[in-house]
Amino acid sequence: MLIEQRRYRMLNIPKLSVVGAGPGDPELITIKALNTLKDAKVVLYDALINRELLEYAPQAEHIFVGKRKDKHRYSQDEINKLIVKYALERGHVVRLKGGDPFVFGRGSEELAFAKRKGLETAVISGITSSIAVPANVGIPLTQRGVSESFWVITGTTSRRKLSNDVKLAAQSTATVVILMGMGKLGEIVKVFNHFGKENIPVGIIQNGTTDNEKSGFGTIKSIEKVVAEKQLTAPSIIVIGEVVRESGKLEAVMQNAIQESVIINSPFGG
Repeated sequence: MLIEQRRYRMLNIPKLSVVGAGPGDPELITIKALNTLKDAKVVLYDALINRELLEYAPQAEHIFVGKRKDKHRYSQDEINKLIVKYALERGHVVRLKGGDPFVFGRGSEELAFAKRKGLETAVISGITSSIAVPANVGIPLTQRGVSESFWVITGTTSRRKLSNDVKLAAQSTATVVILMGMGKLGEIVKVFNHFGKENIPVGIIQNGTTDNEKSGFGTIKSIEKVVAEKQLTAPSIIVIGEVVRESGKLEAVMQNAIQESVIINSPFGG
């Protein structure tokens, strides 16, 4: 790999590397991704990547092209054109994307566009937040005797609608992980209520694996109240399923609820 990198430095061959930055903690990035950053001439980075990672590309120009809800600095078409422009002018462009670029990251679209324009391409996978963030708070997406599979679903489609897959997932016994779903939480709750899942545990983790991580736990019946009390917002991951009970944080919440119930119902309580 080092020989190949030196060859690209000398020849300045137009190339796109689509790189996954991981879920937020800067240490949750692969060695291959760091080596690729060191070789970059230009880094086009997203809103959710940890800015500390840009320090591993000291020779590159860093350009923010991130998108947040209703706030897009560049459209996808503009980003595609920037990739080609800088690759032809400067050589190696790294498209640095949060999580894994092939999990709701549009990495495949950018890769296909670059290939059509004659650029050499590479993909460096990242640790997806859909798995790492729940794990960081003690939630296993599968658990023997509890959940045999899991769904990873986008909460909001390109048409700004709730994904139809949420309805299908709500009818299964699988763990359901929903990305980009906070704006549709009310609709998600209605779907699960419709299928009699009001008591299914739910965990919501905001800014997972970072110093600013916040979380809230409850059930389908209570989660909207929890979100309001905890002031949870995007970017967050929603996890629905019995495996949420495995989190030590949920256990603490349930114990507090039990204690409050005992006090309220006690003849000596308030």
